[in-house]
Amino acid sequence: MPNKHKVAYFSMEIALDPAIPTYSGGLGVLAGDMLRSAADLGVPVIGITLLQRKGYFRQHIDGQGIQSEEPEVWIPDEVLVKMEPQVKVMIEGRVVEVRAWQYLIEGHSGHTVPVYLLDTDLSANSPWDQTLTDFLYGGGDHYRFCQEVVLGVGGVEFLRSLGEDQIENFHMNEGHSALLSLALLEHVLEGRDLNSVTEQDVDAVRRKCIFTTHTPVPAGHDQFPQEMVVKVLGEKRESLLQATHCCSNGGVNMTYLALRFSHYINGVAMQHGEVSRDMFPRYPISAITNGVHAVTWTSPALRELFDKHVPEWRHDNLYLRYAIGIPIQEIREAHLLAKRALLEEVKKRTQVQMDETVMTLGFARRASTYKRADLLFFSPERLKYIAQNVGPFQLVFAGKAHPHDEGGKGVIRRVFDAATALKDIVKFVYLENYDMHWGQLMTSGVDLWLNTPKRPQEASGTSGMKAALNGVPSLSVLDGWWIEGHVEGVTGWAVGHGPGLLEDNYSEAASLYEKLELIILPMFYGRPLSYAKVMRSAIALNGSFFNTQRMVSQYVSNAYSLDKE
Repeated sequence: MPNKHKVAYFSMEIALDPAIPTYSGGLGVLAGDMLRSAADLGVPVIGITLLQRKGYFRQHIDGQGIQSEEPEVWIPDEVLVKMEPQVKVMIEGRVVEVRAWQYLIEGHSGHTVPVYLLDTDLSANSPWDQTLTDFLYGGGDHYRFCQEVVLGVGGVEFLRSLGEDQIENFHMNEGHSALLSLALLEHVLEGRDLNSVTEQDVDAVRRKCIFTTHTPVPAGHDQFPQEMVVKVLGEKRESLLQATHCCSNGGVNMTYLALRFSHYINGVAMQHGEVSRDMFPRYPISAITNGVHAVTWTSPALRELFDKHVPEWRHDNLYLRYAIGIPIQEIREAHLLAKRALLEEVKKRTQVQMDETVMTLGFARRASTYKRADLLFFSPERLKYIAQNVGPFQLVFAGKAHPHDEGGKGVIRRVFDAATALKDIVKFVYLENYDMHWGQLMTSGVDLWLNTPKRPQEASGTSGMKAALNGVPSLSVLDGWWIEGHVEGVTGWAVGHGPGLLEDNYSEAASLYEKLELIILPMFYGRPLSYAKVMRSAIALNGSFFNTQRMVSQYVSNAYSLDKE
């Protein structure tokens, strides 16, 4: 009997489990959370990604903040099930065999979403082809393009080998999987000459495809030169891309390929939808704001508290709205347990002893220049003054820089340099190998979540959403999701002087310091019940909305064609 999955969700990375290090950050965590909520809601989805045998590297940071990397060793056999069907894709005129490993996500109602991780480490392949599913975002453009053939073309062929013949929706999470449209188009042509493609053939593919774009800057979109496209795909497939008007400026832009073949396109926050419409004015772009999987990211203590006061929250996250009625003292007690869990793990891993009575700020993002992990340290003297004259605070930072991102590595070094200058006044720790485990501990255990991206380069961001679920307010630049979630002094505080004003590092750092000195620290130490009310409001207003249960429901209503049986 054929399988009945209606939606195939393709993503270069999917964060499934801390024991499966095949994700680099927000894109993969979002993909995993989406599939977890699809399982909870019983949506007939199947996931396709790459195995990434050597993970997204193991990070080491020395005492000067210099990052080094090594492969993240993990054994697929211990956590995944090897699948028998194997398929073939053509790369540079060679046959490359692809198999898959299965991971099952079980929802709270018992519905299961299967995820398949594609793997080319087979003896029939050449030594180089065997490495194609080793590294996430590694190896240069040629390696990346070959990986995207495996993901897009290989993923479609693998679904067919499973008998998944009822899929009506191919959802591309970013442009990495856009070559799936080429594979679908070839099946529509059914052996016809590739040069005979018509607009009706393109429409047949377009009716099946959904594209979610995450990148608000042109440089972040995958582009490959024409010579590489011909070499990797072959002349016939390159001609097909030409015939469907998918080649321009001497190559293929994977974002434009996905846009061309999708009937539903969306950004990942309301502002990101506007930015994307400005970038791609020829395409109808909607917006579905990201979310996080509520049960996954809520601390054990908060889960117990929600179970006690709003037991419906697990199957209907909107019930978190009623967290506004939870007694303040119980919110404080649950948060203290989460804070202790974080600080105990920090002590265990780093030998740094932090104080649970001290205001703890958290920052954990991919170490990239636009995310500006170093903005807090713009004026070390100002930080010293605040810590000595207003109230003490301590800092827990984390985040990996891509191995080839020297700018991101430089940010980490600057953070270390500034923290060293403050070490006698502000206690600081930078956690290596930030992952799902640390993410849950940090977003639930700190007292304030800091986020300082350079506007308007934050597509959405989800770390602050995790914090809000745990009653941790944000101090954040008004960008991405925070434009929608921010209510000043109610769910947190804004960095900057208004979304319509021009800002620079100086003005935004000044705003950050003003909020810390004049509002946040005085409230935390002088009016703790008022601070706890902000914590409670963050849960009720932000946690109840910025979750993947709501997000998946919006995809089902607006993007997917599902039978209403």
